[in-house]
Amino acid sequence: MKALYFDCQSGISGNMTLGALLEITKDENYLRQELDKLHVDGYYITINKTVKNGISGTYVDVILENHEHHHDHHHHEHRNLHDINHIIDQSELDEKVKDLAKRIFLRVAKAESKVHQKSLDEIHFHEVGAIDSIVDIVGCAILIQQINPDVIYSSVVHDGYGYVECAHGTIPVPVPATSEIFTDPKVKMKQVDIEGEMVTPTGAAIISELAESFGTMPTMNVSQIGWGCGTKDFKIPNVLKVSLGETEAQNEDVIVLECNIDDISGEVLGYTMECLFEHGALDVFYTPIYMKKNRPAYRLSVILKENDLKEIQNIIFKETSTIGVRYRHESRTILKRELSTIETPYGLLKVKKVYNDHQEYIYPEYESAKQLAKDHHLALKDIYHLVK
Repeated sequence: MKALYFDCQSGISGNMTLGALLEITKDENYLRQELDKLHVDGYYITINKTVKNGISGTYVDVILENHEHHHDHHHHEHRNLHDINHIIDQSELDEKVKDLAKRIFLRVAKAESKVHQKSLDEIHFHEVGAIDSIVDIVGCAILIQQINPDVIYSSVVHDGYGYVECAHGTIPVPVPATSEIFTDPKVKMKQVDIEGEMVTPTGAAIISELAESFGTMPTMNVSQIGWGCGTKDFKIPNVLKVSLGETEAQNEDVIVLECNIDDISGEVLGYTMECLFEHGALDVFYTPIYMKKNRPAYRLSVILKENDLKEIQNIIFKETSTIGVRYRHESRTILKRELSTIETPYGLLKVKKVYNDHQEYIYPEYESAKQLAKDHHLALKDIYHLVK
C-alpha cells in the first residue's frame, strides 16, 4: 500500500505541511492552478528553499496583497464556517478535495466553539477565516489528493511550552484550540522542552483528520521524503518531515481482550462500552453466555491496538466488577476506506467508500441516512436503496 508518514517531532502547521507535500509532488504549478478554482483573491504564494539548523526544505508563505504579513491576524477578514464551506462548495475543485478540506475546517471550528463557548455559527475565526488558512487547508487537501495515499500515519505530535501572543492577548502553549483538537482519542501528543508554539490549530486539525494512527514509523520502503520549513528558530530544526513509501500495513496486529461478567446492570455495561470507544477501542461487543450454576451472563470483547492495552484494562477494572481479563494477539486485514458524500434526490448523503482489488463499494452512514429519512418522511430502507 502507498503510505505517507508525518514526522511531527518539531510540530506541524499549515505551511509546513504544504512545503513538505510540495517536495513530494514537485509540482507547484498544479497547486496554484487548483487553488485558482477557489476564486479567492487578495493573496499570492511564495515557495522558496530555505535552511533550518542545516536541513534544507521548502517554505511556503501566503502573502496578502495589502502587504500584511501572514502572521498578523488583526487585519484579516473574519469568516464563519458557513462562509468557508460556501467558498469551497462553489469552487470547481474535486469532490474529494472539497470533502477533506471541509472536514479539517470542521475540526478547527468545533475546537474554537468549545474554547469560546459559542455555537459553530457564531464562531468567526481570527486565524482560520483568514485567506492564508483557507489556502493552507485547501492546499493540503489538493496535494493529499494528488499523492493519493492508501494510508497516512503520524508520529506522536510534539508541542512546546510557554506563552504566545494572539488576538485575545497572551495565551499558554499548547494554545487552547490546539489542545481541544487533540482531545480526539486516537491522537497522541506530548510537550517537549522547547519554548514556543510548535503546533498551530491548523496543523493540529490537518494531522488529526489525516492520520490513521500515531506512533513510530511502520516498516516502509521509503521512495521520497519532503521537508517543510516553518518560521520559528528553535534549538531543534523547525521542519516537518513527510515520507512516502510502500507498506504492508494493510495486515496489522491487534489485541482481542475478553472477560465474563455475571453481576452487573445493562446501564453499567452500556456506559462501559461508551468509555472504551472514547479511549481508543476499535470495536466493543457483548455476547450472552451462561456461566457456572447456569447463571445468565455476558462476555465483554474488546478489539484494540497494543498501545491502548493498559488504559483499556484500567477502564474495565474501574467500571465493571471483573477481577481478571484475558487477551490474545491476532492479525486483521482492513480495506482502504474514506468518508464521502453523494447526491440523492433528497439531498446529500454521507457514505463510506471501501476499496478492494480495484472494486469500490459504497455504504451509507447510518446517522446521515436516518436524518434524510426523517426529513422526508421515508423509510430508512428507501434511503439505503438509493445507494444500491
